[in-house]
Amino acid sequence: MKRSLPGAATAAPAVPVQADVAPGAVPGAPASVATMAPAAAGMADAGGVGGVGGVVGASGLAAPAAPGRVDTLRTEFEFELPRGYVDDTGAVHRRGAMRLSTARDELVPLRDVRVRENPAYLSVVLLGRVITRLGTLPMVHDGIVENMFASDLAFLQDFYEQINAEGHTLASVTCPNCAQDFEIDLGGSRLGES
Repeated sequence: MKRSLPGAATAAPAVPVQADVAPGAVPGAPASVATMAPAAAGMADAGGVGGVGGVVGASGLAAPAAPGRVDTLRTEFEFELPRGYVDDTGAVHRRGAMRLSTARDELVPLRDVRVRENPAYLSVVLLGRVITRLGTLPMVHDGIVENMFASDLAFLQDFYEQINAEGHTLASVTCPNCAQDFEIDLGGSRLGES
């Protein structure tokens, strides 16, 4: 089954890394350009599109942040691979964490010669950039990702998609036997678990 990235993966909740985002600030922007124009910030207060400095409600529209409150954003999600990466010593590494992708994470691999020669390599390079830890490995890079089992690569692609498109690791499913709807955590600990 062919997977597509940017935008593929399955996630498990972790102790989130919190990034402080002050009201009116653009996350990740340098301090010199970190504030939005007053008109744009006012859109969030008026219930319009935007939401920087506000809280997104069930409707998806932003509400103003409480005075003196600093909003936080979960930027890292833990996962457990179905099989696990086996290193040169034979040790198996299953638990890890992936951070949210940035525009740069998705653009830089497009300049990589390996990706130009084989576009399917994009997911390997991209995942190597956003996986922050895996087991006891000192660092994770595309060389680690390209040596993972196919089932683990597919899992990470789905995980990537879930956290970057949805912002969480829950998925709504329907039981094929009883037709009951429920949510599962896609970052489950082992095959068949959630």
